Amino acid sequence: MVSLTVLFWMYIILFAFIGTIRGWAKELLVTFGVILAIFIITVLLPFIDGGFNPETLFWVRIIILGLLVFFGYQTPNIRKLAESGLFIRERLQDFILGIFLGAVNGFLFFGTAWFYLHEAGYPFDAITAPDATTAAGQAALDLINILPPNWLQVPAIYFAIAISFIFVLVVFI
Repeated sequence: MVSLTVLFWMYIILFAFIGTIRGWAKELLVTFGVILAIFIITVLLPFIDGGFNPETLFWVRIIILGLLVFFGYQTPNIRKLAESGLFIRERLQDFILGIFLGAVNGFLFFGTAWFYLHEAGYPFDAITAPDATTAAGQAALDLINILPPNWLQVPAIYFAIAISFIFVLVVFI
């Protein structure tokens, strides 16, 4: 059995590798997609009174997160953006920034999914909650405290969205 902490770090490394290949500009759009997903889930989803049980709420959150991350990864394929020249990787700093933003995206994506899984009470038989009586379980519980939805609450999420849109306007348009 693999612990969620090991999977968490594996995803960060995998996303960092992907970021190296894709470059910083494409990875930045994914970062903004995750921030937008957390914004929708935190601010707008409570207005939908679906009376969701924890497992259904988990799936609604994961679908929102997954769709926005998917479109964040697909957006640079849009012809106008692809031909703008912003997505060309030429210098070492582009690769290094791609690694960094890829790792951040791994942290944001997998960390957010893990947080929502934790909030749902680990409703699946194949995935169990960290055991607080073990060192690995305690490390996992400590890690849950720093996952993105913990610190991207109101009002911080408003600032994150504002900064994201300013960045899109200044850099991409």
